[in-house]
Amino acid sequence: MKITWLGHAAFRLDSAKASILIDPFLTHNPGFAGLDRKDMTKGVTHILLTHGHGDHVGDTVQLAQETGATVLANADLAAWLGSKGVDKLEMGNTGGTIRFEGFTVTFTNALHSSAQITEDGVSHALGNANGLMLHFDDEASVLHMGDTDIFSDMKLIHELHQPDVGIVPIGDRFTMGGAVAALACQRFFDFKTAIPCHYGSFPIIDQTPEKFVAGMDGTRTRVATPQAGTAVEV
Repeated sequence: MKITWLGHAAFRLDSAKASILIDPFLTHNPGFAGLDRKDMTKGVTHILLTHGHGDHVGDTVQLAQETGATVLANADLAAWLGSKGVDKLEMGNTGGTIRFEGFTVTFTNALHSSAQITEDGVSHALGNANGLMLHFDDEASVLHMGDTDIFSDMKLIHELHQPDVGIVPIGDRFTMGGAVAALACQRFFDFKTAIPCHYGSFPIIDQTPEKFVAGMDGTRTRVATPQAGTAVEV
């Protein structure tokens, strides 16, 4: 499997049977600047969303229309996306699992908000924020934590799902910072590979993964900090 960071919290996962975008915030994402949009979205089969903030929903509506990809989101966010013209939708909620060809997705807990104020100035309640736990047939399992702080029930997520790869928010201010994220990975998980995200994109969050990398020093987890647009093989 190849996991490609697209800046901020956006990722592309290419598995044997699916090409998946998670939180495809591409337009206005400073971390995506300079990347080829067509290349990064070519052949996408699924779009998965952790929550309803604009820097995570991003280009979902346009990409769904361009690619014909199936969009998965919590029930409230999915209903809102349907009103915006997305017609291939799968909805769920915390604890629920949806099966696709070659993989499943389970909505896990995250500590964060999810409403969005749209261009018309209206605030839309778009359900709870989640992490997304992906289990693939005969490939590495991947947990995208979404936007979150540390919480003790991360231990249950590990117990239930045993994720091989963790995609971990580390930027502080809106999520846990790097040192706390490292503590979460060490205390509650046993990732083979950890990929930090949600940093370096906006001036008010941490610009580098240094705190997380330092906090993970000496552990058996491989910390991958690729440049945006570069794939990590797991």
